[in-house]
Amino acid sequence: MTIADFTTNEMMTVAAARMLKNGTVCFVGIGLPSQAANLARLTHAPEVVLIYESGPIGTKPDVLPLSIGDGVLADTADTVVPTHEIFRYWLQGGHIDVGFLGGAQIDRFGNINTTVIGDYNNPKVRLPGAGGAPEIADQAGEVFVVMRQGPRSFVEKIDFLTSAGYLDGGDAREKLGIEGKGPTRVITDLCILEPEQGSQEFVVTSIHHGISREQISAATGWGIRFANEVIETAAPTQEELSTLRALLARTAEAHQKNK
Repeated sequence: MTIADFTTNEMMTVAAARMLKNGTVCFVGIGLPSQAANLARLTHAPEVVLIYESGPIGTKPDVLPLSIGDGVLADTADTVVPTHEIFRYWLQGGHIDVGFLGGAQIDRFGNINTTVIGDYNNPKVRLPGAGGAPEIADQAGEVFVVMRQGPRSFVEKIDFLTSAGYLDGGDAREKLGIEGKGPTRVITDLCILEPEQGSQEFVVTSIHHGISREQISAATGWGIRFANEVIETAAPTQEELSTLRALLARTAEAHQKNK
């Protein structure tokens, strides 16, 4: 398979989906995280338990939801519970293995902004906001972040701290008593990053096929570093690609009908 056989966005989604193991209890964000989590469910992890903050547990949507309130999530769930139970019992009770999040901005320590671009009181862009992301980032067993990589999204300093990563690095997270492990993977359309032991700064550990180090550096707003051993991300299999494309096609058709 050559680079022409798949897009960088498809590579990102497949790489993110592979992070979820079968049987994992996953708290899913809307957008790219939902796409990757459902691809995992439809391929190598059929018993992954997907939870959305609106209350569905073990949901198995045939198409991707437009929002956490999309009826397809409740219709295909094993059960639906009140939102406060999702957070109080499932998340705060330590029952979530992985939180799957996205963001508008991220910095070298995995801190995420989904609130505003620019000054908070006079922003250039008002973003959707926090939702349940701060709590997920704090209390999920670990967090995977999936984002497209560019100098406006991978920034030296985020404009607003919505969800905590490793704050200013080192043991800053532990000193505040934050319970969850924090972000352990950032998956982009160019590469995969992991926190460096000790500093907790995200470094590149895997580069997607056809992508150069120079491209990654140019798409990052800080002096990004590469691990001592960097591998190449395995290309998507035909099953992964066909399943993803079919999911996106079904989703587009369903949402078009509902307009």
